[in-house]
Amino acid sequence: MTETGTGLDAEGFIAREGSLDRVTEVFAPVVASARVRIARVFGSDRLHGAYLYGSIPRGTAIPGVSDLDLLLALRTEPSRADRAEADGLESSLDAAFPQVDGVGVLLFGVGTLLSDLERHDLGWFVACLCTPLLGADLAAELPRYRPDALLARETNGDLGLALAPWRAQAAAAESPAARRALSRGAARRIVRTGLTLVMPRWGGWTSDLARSAEVFGRYYPQRADQMRRAAAVARTPSSDPAVLTMLVEDLGPWLAAEYIAVHGHKTPRP
Repeated sequence: MTETGTGLDAEGFIAREGSLDRVTEVFAPVVASARVRIARVFGSDRLHGAYLYGSIPRGTAIPGVSDLDLLLALRTEPSRADRAEADGLESSLDAAFPQVDGVGVLLFGVGTLLSDLERHDLGWFVACLCTPLLGADLAAELPRYRPDALLARETNGDLGLALAPWRAQAAAAESPAARRALSRGAARRIVRTGLTLVMPRWGGWTSDLARSAEVFGRYYPQRADQMRRAAAVARTPSSDPAVLTMLVEDLGPWLAAEYIAVHGHKTPRP
């Protein structure tokens, strides 16, 4: 990362943000176990590569609060059986390690990750936000990325599609736990979308949610307080219905509309 703290390398491309060297001691056993379990469950005949992403490979994870995020690139498109095995992997790792609060495993076929359609979404995600854990690294087959309008459009130009499901979930969320889970997921998506909205103007990249909110606020001061609140909820979820209303009925819809006005719609997926 450059001295300016914009997440770019010396040539102005987004630098890969994580590394196994940054995994802290408390999370090292989790990562080691994940490597062994992934290899055992999927094997080299199905698995092209496995990656970490999120706070653990960035070295910013908090014991008992942060989750373990994994992406598995399979040689063929995932089947229902693959998904079931990934679900079992999530449950077993989550149960074995109290230092993580949840485990998530994304499954994609190599063909999808390297496709033209995903070049500036999943491809960028693997090349810049994922840390190789097992197997070959697909970043060698992907381009380098700048924080430009094309990347902004293709990463988050579809926020509007999430609004109706969020509203339905909010209406059905009767327990504090359900409201906390929804507030966390919606807040994370909103803050990251807020960052990519202004990313081309700022000329940088960060995965830090608090900094994302701060950068966003420079360009949209009238929404800065809401985005800072969203960043706080993304880290410490809230069961307050008023928080969900702010995210799902106010900030989220405004952000989706502003995003389309500035960057346009993301290329539709089948």
